[in-house]
Amino acid sequence: MSSSVQHERLYRLLVSSMLPIVAVPLMLKAGELRPVHVFLAAFVPAALAAVYLRLRPRAVYMVDYACFCPSPGLRVPFAAFQEHASTCVDERSLRFMVRLLERSGLGEETCLPDAQHYIPPERDLGSSRDEAELVVFSAIDDLLAKTKVSGEDIDILVVNCSLFAPTPSFADMVVSRYKLREDVRSVHLAGMGCSAGLISVELARNLLQVAPGGSNALVVSTETITPNYYTGKERAMLLPNCLFRMGGAAVLLSTRGRNARFRLAHVVRTLTGAKDSAYRCVYQEEDDRGNVGINLSKDLMVTAGDALTANITAMGPLVLPASEQLLFALSFVARKVVGSSRIKPYIPDFRTAFEHFYIHAGGRAVIDELQRSLRLSDEQVEASRMTLHRFGNTSSSSLWYELAYIEAKGRMRKGDRVWMIGIGSGFKCNSAAWECIHPAPVAADGPWATCVHRYPIDVPDVLKH
Repeated sequence: MSSSVQHERLYRLLVSSMLPIVAVPLMLKAGELRPVHVFLAAFVPAALAAVYLRLRPRAVYMVDYACFCPSPGLRVPFAAFQEHASTCVDERSLRFMVRLLERSGLGEETCLPDAQHYIPPERDLGSSRDEAELVVFSAIDDLLAKTKVSGEDIDILVVNCSLFAPTPSFADMVVSRYKLREDVRSVHLAGMGCSAGLISVELARNLLQVAPGGSNALVVSTETITPNYYTGKERAMLLPNCLFRMGGAAVLLSTRGRNARFRLAHVVRTLTGAKDSAYRCVYQEEDDRGNVGINLSKDLMVTAGDALTANITAMGPLVLPASEQLLFALSFVARKVVGSSRIKPYIPDFRTAFEHFYIHAGGRAVIDELQRSLRLSDEQVEASRMTLHRFGNTSSSSLWYELAYIEAKGRMRKGDRVWMIGIGSGFKCNSAAWECIHPAPVAADGPWATCVHRYPIDVPDVLKH
């Protein structure tokens, strides 16, 4: 049910409830009060109040989350990456990939699936399933152990993986492994890109609104790397080989607030795919030799900036204090009156609305662009840069590794407000606002447990070997 429909229904209820409230005093004055009038005056407002409480959107909470932590044996240092790539691409493409990797912001501990440690890398269906099951099952196992929830307690399941969509689906794979109930509502989102994690959160939230109170929703976000290694010569299609790495996250949402760790405040989604340039900005296609890969347009940063601007324009009124909204409104009016070319647009200070910012770790250029656009400090994008360095671009799950970083550092406090920003193909910019209820213990297990003491580190513009 959309918010506009809910607001219209509530308005009608309030208007109708005014009738007995106004009519009873008038009847008293006219001496026409009867028992039925007293009954209506007492019952109708109470009934309308009960209906209002049922129609009011339920609060949705994040009970907990877990991130996949790959084993050290899956680590791919630059030298190993170069050696493996040399068996798949020509010398010119290899030099390009090495230069890109040196400037990518990735470190020496990022991981690739087992199939890509073979020479040449394997891309078959069986290896792809093995990677998907390892990542997804490991994350869910950790989450269920943390929350003490069993498969029978899951009412809603939403899984997203963009580029690998086998039959049966990922959702069916989870249902089979954890013996979920026959009436579980399950969805597999494919082809939605790196911002699909927040789409899954919104979908789960909407399903929880129509499910019985206290229902649980399991959200799983991942990307399967194995079948998507590009072996051609197009530079724009070689970039994903250098940036994407193994990763996944499982999140438990519920309308029951007990033991919850975060409350979901807002989800704002922006889709700019009506523009041809935005639609083809991240595009899966074949090159001239029939090699399939993801083509990243040279206009990616411009497109991402436009989508971000539209998204923050929608998010601003929901979270910004009145002073920032007033400055933004005055700037908007001045640009209309004087001319947009003479007055720069006012960028609201979102630091007044959030304590923590998690930008999709899609690459160094992505983080740089969003940091500049939002006027964030180096400390405020530290989680994004360190996640990129340690784990690489893990697609839709990267935001959860960033949240885990801040919690592993012990920087999350009760009442802190969190802004997650995901961008991806389509072209989409999706964001979610959370409020912390209970921070995790600093000593809690997680993807950063064995290495967070080494971070933050200085990541040079060019990493030489």
